[in-house]
Amino acid sequence: MASTSAPVLPNLAYLGAASNYLEEIYEVLGPLALFEDFTPEEHSILCDYMECYAAASDTAIFQEGEQGDFMLLVLTGSVNVIKHDKDSGEKVVSEVGPGGFLGEMSLVDGQPRFATCVSTGPTDVAVLHRRDLAGMVSGHPQIGIKVLLLLLQLVTRRLRDATTRMLPTIESNLT
Repeated sequence: MASTSAPVLPNLAYLGAASNYLEEIYEVLGPLALFEDFTPEEHSILCDYMECYAAASDTAIFQEGEQGDFMLLVLTGSVNVIKHDKDSGEKVVSEVGPGGFLGEMSLVDGQPRFATCVSTGPTDVAVLHRRDLAGMVSGHPQIGIKVLLLLLQLVTRRLRDATTRMLPTIESNLT
């Protein structure tokens, strides 16, 4: 089950176990193609391994370069993903709204955060820690495997999107 030893997001208000927000989370996840194979019971078990937090407007949820081993599911509100560039400063590279995921790369590889994430207004998120994902894989292997496959699909989709966006630059450098 979700570990609640210390606040992971000190800038955010801890709301409690995600299982307390099951209906709200199901409303967000249910329509997503990534979760089409999840039953309501599996959604419930997933929520048993997550915690919820609230961010006020313009709150830094996490910073580029800091350590992290968890990912977020945006439940309400939206979050700007900001990349720092030494030439142009900060650049908003995307905005993630309800049903969007943030931090999945650090969940998977434990490396520092790739970007800074800042709430654009009041925002609620659900958090999944790596240790809780491991607990899910041990305690509920079928659901844990579904979540791992979901993460693979998510990371693969983002890699394909990034490659597609970069292709014109790569091609122009080759000619």
